[in-house]
Amino acid sequence: MAGEERRMQILRLAVSLFSQRGFSGTTTREIAQAAGVSEAMVFRHFATKEELYNAILDHKACGDSSFDPFAVVADAVQRKDDRAVFEGLAFSALEHHDRDPEFHRLLLHAALERHELAEIFWERNVRPLYEFLGDYVRTRQSDGGMIAIEPAVVVRAFIGMVIHHSLNNTLWDPKRSLLNISNEAAARSFAGILLDGINNQRTLEQPIGAGNPVPLDTPETIEK
Repeated sequence: MAGEERRMQILRLAVSLFSQRGFSGTTTREIAQAAGVSEAMVFRHFATKEELYNAILDHKACGDSSFDPFAVVADAVQRKDDRAVFEGLAFSALEHHDRDPEFHRLLLHAALERHELAEIFWERNVRPLYEFLGDYVRTRQSDGGMIAIEPAVVVRAFIGMVIHHSLNNTLWDPKRSLLNISNEAAARSFAGILLDGINNQRTLEQPIGAGNPVPLDTPETIEK
């Protein structure tokens, strides 16, 4: 194989083995054996394990350019279209997880084993998403479009719905016996649940889709 082709083969096999056995259960020797090369060849392409871990994240990021959360909703953010922002992000994430459940499992192994890849992924992918969405929520609160609540709480509630749904579909209920809905329907529902809770045009006691009988900031509503 040419050098780059061999490098990609080793990378793909490393991802597959890590996702099946975890990081503590996979050695570079096993990766080399699966690739049909010497262990020295693995280290020729990846001088350190950290380089291999970063290469995995780079490969996954470049391999699925359709899941760039900032690009996916850039136009909706400019328009301040709350539903399009949250629904677009949810749908893109769910589609991404469906296409690559192997990488989803790898990240879970990393987190459970307190592996450094989990920290790298957090800093490169999760923290920027929190900051991006948190800034958007903060802007919409300043505009009066959303109620005053800690933006990080809003982001965590949103990401929690999406990730838990993906985990159910990938790990616990792959046959979707408990809930079988399309990613479009799930994204629409999650965005609706979130926005019905934080949108400044609804009241605390107003059911979804109802009118707007009591303003949010009235003493009567707060007392109730």
